[in-house]
Amino acid sequence: MSGGHRRPHPDNGVTRRGLLGLAGLGAASSAGVFGMWKAASRETPLAVSGTPTSTPSAPAPTPAPFTGADPAKLGGTVPFTAGKAMLGSYLGLDGMTYPEAVKLRRGQIGRDQRITHVFYAWEDPLPDRIEGKPKKSVPMVSWRGPKYGEILDGDADDLIAAAARRLRDLDQPALLRWGWEMNGDWYRWGGAKNDQDTEGYVKCFRYLRKIFDDEGAENVSWVWSPNWNSSPRKDWNRIDAYYPGDDFVDWVGISGYNLHRETPETLFDPIYHKYAARRPIMITEVGSKDYGGTTKADWIRQLTAYVEQRPAIGGVVWFDTDTHPSYPEHWRLDSVPDAAAAYREMAGNERFSG
Repeated sequence: MSGGHRRPHPDNGVTRRGLLGLAGLGAASSAGVFGMWKAASRETPLAVSGTPTSTPSAPAPTPAPFTGADPAKLGGTVPFTAGKAMLGSYLGLDGMTYPEAVKLRRGQIGRDQRITHVFYAWEDPLPDRIEGKPKKSVPMVSWRGPKYGEILDGDADDLIAAAARRLRDLDQPALLRWGWEMNGDWYRWGGAKNDQDTEGYVKCFRYLRKIFDDEGAENVSWVWSPNWNSSPRKDWNRIDAYYPGDDFVDWVGISGYNLHRETPETLFDPIYHKYAARRPIMITEVGSKDYGGTTKADWIRQLTAYVEQRPAIGGVVWFDTDTHPSYPEHWRLDSVPDAAAAYREMAGNERFSG
């Protein structure tokens, strides 16, 4: 997710919101740099928001979860717990160190986040500790990628192995979300910037996992995380063309923001219905625009009800920040008091006690 606006895309005429990509955060050993932005590359990534949706669509039948998998083995080393969803966030608040922001949120919602979401550039050392992270919180590392050839030619093997050893040294279960939103045209690791080579993405994902396994990073659960819709909307760029396979994916993630009055059903049901029978689902990035009045709080309550009705959802990660460069939205959960109250209700809901 990033900042800025973009005119309608010529491929399909759908209004898009441009987003400056999340930069790799500085070394996690320094609390002061944890919430700072750092240039990860010279590209200007963008993100899709999609067709405005003002009214909910008719609900589709909810598939029975995990009909094709052993529930006891779901989620890898960050296991899925039936009936429970971990509630977490990417947390970056203006003028606060990360530990200060964690303390503020603990007081506001009455609990700590269960997932600590951090972003790193491809070239950055991945964290071997995260200062200020709540003790029982699971790290989720979103790791940017290069062009596919830079992985598959073997020249990055030492970099990948070093990354694996650092996550291994976290000495706790961790989520790794490599190359997210690959079905968009805004990141250099997306198919659109790699000659429409979706199979190249699959090969990279599997290649990284093999090196991590070889380095003994057995504490890592792998998150495959597309955007909720694809850009461009072409057959070659369909989401399932990027799926590395059940043997390589522990969690299926999804990014989706309420930018044009999209409902949670619009944002998340296509992925849910395609993969919930096979893998636990995690909403890895989510936020809501405030349209005035109680609209943001209402949407948070819609999201709560949505997750309650989808048993395969095992995690929800809010994009809790007001430091997004060049973007007018404050995605932080307390941008208005009633939104903070709705989020506190969600945090206290038994469904989110994972």
